[in-house]
Amino acid sequence: MKRIAIAILVLLNSLLYAGDVATFANLGFSNDSKYFMFGLYGIIEDGSGQYAELHLVDVQGNRFVPGGSHRASYDQIPDAGQTGFGALVTLFRANIERSDRYDVNHMESGRLLYLLIDGDEPKSELSFRDFETGRSFEVELRQSTSGSNEAVRSAFHINLTVSAGGLEDRFTIGLPDYMREGVTSYRIRRIYASPDDSALVFVIEKFEHADSGHDIRYMVETVRVR
Repeated sequence: MKRIAIAILVLLNSLLYAGDVATFANLGFSNDSKYFMFGLYGIIEDGSGQYAELHLVDVQGNRFVPGGSHRASYDQIPDAGQTGFGALVTLFRANIERSDRYDVNHMESGRLLYLLIDGDEPKSELSFRDFETGRSFEVELRQSTSGSNEAVRSAFHINLTVSAGGLEDRFTIGLPDYMREGVTSYRIRRIYASPDDSALVFVIEKFEHADSGHDIRYMVETVRVR
């Protein structure tokens, strides 16, 4: 009975957002935790093909490495039940030299500190403790929106407080004044600690305006915390 309830909840979520929903893929950190690779993939909304994105991030700089962002779409019509994962694999194979150059270890995906479960109410404020390091985290997601429909624009940033041993460090992550065209809202989907615990990766879910509802895409924000 519980499994049926979960399945219904997932279906209701997909109907609520409609549009084109991407899947996020954690592709791992470099062996020195300085770089993080992730991908997106999915089915084009009208079923005419598949798409994928591949991104490699400089964790300390919170930006893509030079030439580290790739996108592709493929006109092969997916069979029933396909997710578009093959598009991501195809794009990855075409850019595997970049993974090797930055020494990405695809088995080093970091530790998951926070996960927004489908069906749970997203929160703009989070508070949690990492029992492996003894650090506590206070997270505030702040966002602003202007316009509507096709003219909608929105920005966000994250206020982060890290506490350990009676000391506090505060960080502002993201660009508070950078308005992204077509984006209606943001929410924090996951938070990872890097393998060496020196940094955090925030996986941000973006809701983009679409004629049929919302398209969902992902981006990351990174911060070095020690």
